[in-house]
Amino acid sequence: MKKIVFIFCQLCLAQTYNAQSGWDLQQCIDYAVKHNIALKQNALNNEINKNNLRQSKAAMLPNLNLGSNHVQNVGQTIDRFTNQFADSKVLSQSFFLNSSFTIWSGLSQINNMKANEYNYLSGIENQKQQEYDLSLNIANAYISVIFTEELNGIAQNQYDITKEQFDRTKKMVDAGALAKSNEYDIKAQLANEELNLTTAENNYQLAMLNLVQLMNLDSVVNFSIVRPRIDIEGEQQLPYNVLELYENSLKNQPQIKSSEYSIKSAEKNLAASKGRISPAITFNASTGTGTSGLAEEVVSTNTVITPIGITDGGSIVYAPTPNYVTQPMPFSQQFSNNFNRSAGITISFPLFNGLSTHTSIKNAEINVQNSKFSQDLVKQNLYKTITQAYANAKAALNKYTASKASAEAATESFKYAKQKYDAGAISSYDYSSAKNRLTAAESNLVQAKFDYIFKLKVLDYYQGKPLQF
Repeated sequence: MKKIVFIFCQLCLAQTYNAQSGWDLQQCIDYAVKHNIALKQNALNNEINKNNLRQSKAAMLPNLNLGSNHVQNVGQTIDRFTNQFADSKVLSQSFFLNSSFTIWSGLSQINNMKANEYNYLSGIENQKQQEYDLSLNIANAYISVIFTEELNGIAQNQYDITKEQFDRTKKMVDAGALAKSNEYDIKAQLANEELNLTTAENNYQLAMLNLVQLMNLDSVVNFSIVRPRIDIEGEQQLPYNVLELYENSLKNQPQIKSSEYSIKSAEKNLAASKGRISPAITFNASTGTGTSGLAEEVVSTNTVITPIGITDGGSIVYAPTPNYVTQPMPFSQQFSNNFNRSAGITISFPLFNGLSTHTSIKNAEINVQNSKFSQDLVKQNLYKTITQAYANAKAALNKYTASKASAEAATESFKYAKQKYDAGAISSYDYSSAKNRLTAAESNLVQAKFDYIFKLKVLDYYQGKPLQF
């Protein structure tokens, strides 16, 4: 009971910690990797590959088998232990221990072991690739939460400004300084700002839900993230070029390493198939013993004088005849007496086996070629993806630069428009237009900023760098 209470308290403390301090990006990635079902399934497949590797290694060791036979015979038979003819019910038993070891098989066992080893390593790299892809998706969802949260802040700020302006305008209308239409215009603008705020809050909740679902977290209750400080200052330029990105990706991307291991595995399978053409040399050894119900031993001998014939003169001829007294031979004595041992070498030449070896070699050659084509396809797709990612990052940088200039201009424009509106020099329509332009410019800047940040993270991803801020 104390243990249950302790675990419950620990869980409560963990939830309280998460609720207060929030989750950073690395914590989100670690949790997602640990609880992702597809990754767990892939890990089980890797365990199967590991077991196959262990089995292929063990297959090169000598085998050892222990067994026994217990036979109850009814009817005519020749007993194998006494070599006597039996026509009654006889119980015989045999016990054996045998072993065999493949001395030479054209290296097919070794090559099969190496193929399983490369297959296992390929699965490990596939596991890493899935983890990398999931990490990138988590980073995208994490940035989306920050992005929608910032848009929500902009919407809240614009609502507060409009609400303040509405209160000011209403007082001026009540004092007769402005027409009633100005109040209606600002009121309509305030309603629109409230709608924008509601939409922004909904988008934020949806972004948070998407992140939680990607992490396979049970609930969004008490879940929050740490908002890192993300600033883009100074002259911006992309830190890489396409060729540099591609060459580095070839060295560190798990999917490239996985394809390389797949080729090596296919080549070793081909070598194993070719090895079956070679003669096979096997060493065999066995030992065994047995017992029979017909086995007897002599316990005493009596000499009996019995007639054996008649002479020409009519005299009876007598001779001593031994009379043996026997009893069933004990199990232990039979077990010891019947021990036998054998050892030998078997050489087999594969002459014709229905073209199975030939077909296996041809299929293995095709698999090698197919593995090479698969690697070429992976490299082509990687180059296309990196080229597209670089172009997207470059476009995002240009968009951010333009959005930043637009937001600065809209900020100055709205500042002057507010001064003019407060002085009664422009209408509420002109004021609202300037304010809407500022809102749109700020939203575009935030979107361009986080889009550019994520595109940079994608480039870091292909460089093999950790996803962090």
